[in-house]
Amino acid sequence: MKDTRKPDNRRTYDAAFRAEALRLAEQSRSTQAAARALNIDPKRIYQWQKAAQTPVAAALGAALDPATAAELRQLRALARRQAQELDILKKAIASKRLRRVISQTPDQ
Repeated sequence: MKDTRKPDNRRTYDAAFRAEALRLAEQSRSTQAAARALNIDPKRIYQWQKAAQTPVAAALGAALDPATAAELRQLRALARRQAQELDILKKAIASKRLRRVISQTPDQ
């Protein structure tokens, strides 16, 4: 039997084109305008934006330029530090409340 599959007419976009489309959408502040300029469906850019925001994108080989990678490391370190500071403040508030409750209870 002969293989009579239809040819795949879907357009494929390389990583460079995707990166340029995302950059253009970010610069123009309008995904719709960027899609019109590149003659592609705006949904496609929205999908690429969503994929770029997930941590899975890095695992799939979406290479970041060194400046972006450095900024990402700095932001993650800042987020960890702020989470630690928040935990310390929560514990301090809880401790102060506990001392207040203990000092207000009458001795037996």
